[in-house]
Amino acid sequence: MIKTSDTKNLQDIKKQQLRAEELKKLINYHNYRYYVLDSPEVSDSEYDELVRELSGIEESYPELITPDSPTQRIGAPPAEGFQPVQHRAKMLSLADAFDFDELSAFFDRLKREEPDEGFDFVCELKIDGTAIAATYENGILTRGATRGDGQVGEDITSNIKTIRSIPLRLQLDPPPDFLQVRGEAFLSKVQFGEINRERGEAGLPLFANPRNAAAGSLRQLDPNITARRALDSTFYEILYVSDRMFSTHREVLKYLNDAGFKTSADAKVAGGAQDVFDFCGYWQQRREELIYEIDGVVVKVNSLELQRRLGQTSKAPRWAIAYKFPAEQQTSKVKAITVNVGRTGAITPVAILEPVRIAGSTVSRATLHNEDEMRRKDIRIGDSVIVQKAGDVIPEIVAPIVSKRTGKEEVFKMPTKCPACGSPVIREEGEAATRCINLDCPAQRFEHLLHFASRGAMDIDGLGPAIVQQLLEKNLISDIADLYFIRKDDLVGLEHYADKAADNLIKSIEHSKNRAFSRLLFALGIRHVGSHMADVLAKYFPSIDQLKEAGFEDLVAIKEIGPAIAESIVYFFHLERNIKVLDKLRLAGVRMEEVSPGIPQRLAGLTFVFTGGLSRFSREEVQQKVRELGGEVSFSVNKKVNYVVAGENPGSKMDKAKKIGITVLTEEDLMRMIQE
Repeated sequence: MIKTSDTKNLQDIKKQQLRAEELKKLINYHNYRYYVLDSPEVSDSEYDELVRELSGIEESYPELITPDSPTQRIGAPPAEGFQPVQHRAKMLSLADAFDFDELSAFFDRLKREEPDEGFDFVCELKIDGTAIAATYENGILTRGATRGDGQVGEDITSNIKTIRSIPLRLQLDPPPDFLQVRGEAFLSKVQFGEINRERGEAGLPLFANPRNAAAGSLRQLDPNITARRALDSTFYEILYVSDRMFSTHREVLKYLNDAGFKTSADAKVAGGAQDVFDFCGYWQQRREELIYEIDGVVVKVNSLELQRRLGQTSKAPRWAIAYKFPAEQQTSKVKAITVNVGRTGAITPVAILEPVRIAGSTVSRATLHNEDEMRRKDIRIGDSVIVQKAGDVIPEIVAPIVSKRTGKEEVFKMPTKCPACGSPVIREEGEAATRCINLDCPAQRFEHLLHFASRGAMDIDGLGPAIVQQLLEKNLISDIADLYFIRKDDLVGLEHYADKAADNLIKSIEHSKNRAFSRLLFALGIRHVGSHMADVLAKYFPSIDQLKEAGFEDLVAIKEIGPAIAESIVYFFHLERNIKVLDKLRLAGVRMEEVSPGIPQRLAGLTFVFTGGLSRFSREEVQQKVRELGGEVSFSVNKKVNYVVAGENPGSKMDKAKKIGITVLTEEDLMRMIQE
């Protein structure tokens, strides 16, 4: 007689077996789309979650493990159309850690395996590319291959040779008889964007990410196409070498570098777990500074003897792990497409999405930029899409998942009238943006006020969207100049606005009157005049009256000002409405001219770049002070820069400065220069 508990146990096993079979089919399908068709339907994080769920079931129920399970092999089989290549050594995958707790568990396992050893590690950036193997015989490149299933890959020798960072001949004398190395082929962010732009214009599906694009580029039958993609490479492992022994992984990287391979310039030896955590945290915050995409950090035991003793499973080494950053891509669905009216009247299409978590926040809207971009990517209402969020930028849709279309998706048509005021919209020849041409459009007025009060402009602390909206609805303001005539009694009457908050806002508005003239020019919202152009204008036209009198020819005579900018400035001062606003600003006591020439220009002729966080002042305040003293501020490091000012946790700009011999200053060094 079968006991009730036995029956329940059998039912549970059957349930888990059905789920495992379902997961195997899903994972194999996504493997095929990713590795064979180069057209993924899910983000990396969603794929990882499927594999983790299946691995968990098989760990709890080992009897459910089957030879065809995706967990029992490393990757996908080679695609048809390429000759198979047997790797000299197995190209393993890596186990993943998705948070510091899982990374700590990896360190704990190492200590249990080798309790008497002190570990150090090598940390390397995990570039979002595709794995490759290169074989050299007597120092000459004889074969290039994809990873394939880890044991057998695809022969892509002709395509590998188009990657200029891969040496055709080793820079070793004498070279080894036989060398097989492993690395990563990848695309820069700029090149990835260019490839997708060209594919969109040609009506081809867009690549979802740089890894997908790199893999697709290497698997072109015509190497000329691969060559045009401008792939790059980095190498990090020796699969086999005939006549050389190494003690550490760091020695391996040096050998590869000496041989002529590009290796990670940011690889670092970490003395223990805390150093690894610091390295991972550092690059998680600064990944946007790199010219290529990374999705994590690879952590390896440095000692090769310890690596050999720790060994490997059938699919991954026990001495290495990949710490994965929080996902910056997810899949979602476009529920609707609306439009947003900006401060210059530009009408931007915006996708309303099914909410999805990306990089630690919930995303329910994504910009589609403009009509041309929306058409190029072919985004439709009802589409399943890949959404990304990099750093603090507005989320955007990378590409639709065309294979999931049902035929019910709708093509969105841009409006012919402004949704905020009902005025006709136009799209001028040569421009991507559709615009509302009504200067009194309430949506433009709202966005203009927010821009005027923003930190890089007049920096009016406390003047956020909710307050601006109430001020407009109650007709307390109609333009930017009206802000300077608001009374405390007006603010106290606003919903959810306390007496102290009103005092603080009045003080902030009053303090903004003395902002630098260049910040006022930026705050005015003149089309094409950003913060840098405002600095240029303030330098040549140090008062609002001088700029107002400048003609088109006066403006284009300045090196950095082109015809479009000059026309926009002239047009701004041509409108009577703008002149009235400027008159009200002058009446309110807002500073309308550059600093007095009496201020010593002790930084004249010097150019500064800032990197890292400053403790005493905001970045904007220090940069403005440098400009007031005659110095210039640049946002990129080059030989024309005199000093790089490095604050707390400086980025790659400091490393580049040291490399090309530019003096690096601390915040205290700069303060001494300013106060001399």
